[in-house]
Order: sequence, then structure tokens, then C-alpha cells
Amino acid sequence: MKQLKSIALALVVALGTLTASAQSTKKVDVTASKVEWIGKKFTGQHNGTINLKEGAIVFKGKKLAGGNFTVDMTTIDTKDLEGKGKASLDGHLKADDFFGVEKFPTSQLVFKTIGTKANNTYQVTADLTIKGITKPITFDMVVEKNTATAKLMIDRTKYDIKYASVGFGAVADKAINDEFELNVNLVF
Repeated sequence: MKQLKSIALALVVALGTLTASAQSTKKVDVTASKVEWIGKKFTGQHNGTINLKEGAIVFKGKKLAGGNFTVDMTTIDTKDLEGKGKASLDGHLKADDFFGVEKFPTSQLVFKTIGTKANNTYQVTADLTIKGITKPITFDMVVEKNTATAKLMIDRTKYDIKYASVGFGAVADKAINDEFELNVNLVF
């Protein structure tokens, strides 16, 4: 009888360990999540939002272990302008000079490696695909309860977006910074 109890206890401990380290995938709530962009230029900046089409975060136990996201590029929406100025900028960002959303309606981000920096803070290296071009990007992500936040700095020229880039011939006072910023707040 004692031997049977010992075996049963060992099984409970083993199953508990397996459960604690089991991998789980949490679907991102795309309506509650938010992706904000900031693009800067010599004479100022513009900001807006873009919507996630779908996404998931993978955990191993309580630790971040993976993630993949699809962004709906057709939802680029300038927030600091109204009327004709807003329509003009939204249209230009969606045009071939920038994101070419007719040909490339989505962009993807797929986590490749994840390292722990501090409690709930991870350094993520991911493959980012924009306009069919995939390049690695590294950023920090903070995960707390059912949310994750990150700030990504993206060099647009790596994705063949060279319009008004100083490195590709733009005059300084007409130049747009090569890097743009994405501030991401995920809810899952």
C-alpha cells in the first residue's frame, strides 16, 4: 500500500511539473489591442494607428516562448490630421512609395528567439516582413497578466521604402527619418 501511495505521489508531482512547463498559445484580442505609429521628418512628425488582423502569443509555463502577428496594412490611419491633409497622407502611406498596400495588404512579425532581461521583460528577436521583404528586428517586450507592450524602431529603407530618405537623395528640409516607431499594446 505504501508503495502504491509513493507511485501515485510521484505521478502527481511529474504531471504537475509537465503542466507547469507546458506550452500554451493565447490568441490576441485584435479589437482591444492597439498599434500606434510615429513617423518623424525634419519639419515635424505625424502619428496614427494600424490594426492587427490576427496574432498569438506563446508561453511555456509563465514565460514568453513565441509569438506571431499579422498587421492589416490597409488600416493605416493618420490621427494628427483631418480632412484633405489626412486623406492625402493616408493615401500616400498606402501607395507604392511607402507600403504598397494594394500589392502587400499585410505585414507579419514572427518571434525567433526570446531572452529574459528582467522580471516580465524579454528581449525578442523576430522576423519582420514588410512589402514581401523579411529582416530581423530586436526589441524589448514587457508581459504582465493578459497584456504585453513593446516599442519597435523600424528602418523603413530595409524594406525598400526610400521615399524622401536622406540616404537616397532627399534634401534635408524635405527628408523623412528612415526609422519609424511602433508602440504596441497587446491584450490576450
